[in-house]
Amino acid sequence: MRVTIKRTEKDGKITLQESGSFAIVTINRPDLKNALTNRMWEDLAAIGRRIPENPKNKVVILRGSKNHFTAGSDIKQFNNLSIQEANQAFNVMEEAISTFEKIPLPTIGAINGPALGAGFELALACDIRIGTPNTLMGIPVGRLGITLNQAFAKRIADLIGKSRTMDLVYTGRLLKPKECYDLGLLNYLLEEEEDINSFTIQIGKKIMEQSPASVLAIKRSVSFNNPTISIPWETGVSSSLDPIDFPEGVRSFVEKRKPNFQRRPF
Repeated sequence: MRVTIKRTEKDGKITLQESGSFAIVTINRPDLKNALTNRMWEDLAAIGRRIPENPKNKVVILRGSKNHFTAGSDIKQFNNLSIQEANQAFNVMEEAISTFEKIPLPTIGAINGPALGAGFELALACDIRIGTPNTLMGIPVGRLGITLNQAFAKRIADLIGKSRTMDLVYTGRLLKPKECYDLGLLNYLLEEEEDINSFTIQIGKKIMEQSPASVLAIKRSVSFNNPTISIPWETGVSSSLDPIDFPEGVRSFVEKRKPNFQRRPF
């Protein structure tokens, strides 16, 4: 097991735990609802770029410590920044978010609490999202005079549509767990007594049972018409069959056993 800790401001850190084919990234700044400073966003992007370099990693889990995902960016830091510096900070946020969006591995967001503002965007960058009764989602930027760029707006609109996206910004309202699930912002909504970490691991293990070629191909294919996402790897999507995984999948079906898929470099 390999654990990496990127330390930033006091009580704020991003950790990466690599074990059992999982890369588990945890945002840890619980006293401030895991709000990320500019330096933490930079560290998050750096960790996201590192994850594919470990050939043992098969599934990425992104979560927050305690009963929070992340409240987004630490707004207090903007009080001391110029407009130019603030714009650059938003560029850093987008770099971190898009880095996780483009990771050539399946990503699961454990939304174990509020995911607000840029934290909402970070949650939407995950392929699958799991929520709890503590989940709260929204992007209340109107009170701050933040004008969402196209990449930020498109992530939301692609999931819930243009009108609902505008409603969220127009009113600043926050979505409760059932609303998030009904709108498709959450793939799974757990009951009060269910443990999100255990459930997330279970979903990750199910993903690992599938053909890596099939998993990566669907991730690339659903992003094909999205100009904000350019996934830098090939999966043979011009064909409907993977030359290695397909024969093994058919053979295992005939032999009534689990397939032995082998992850290959992307």
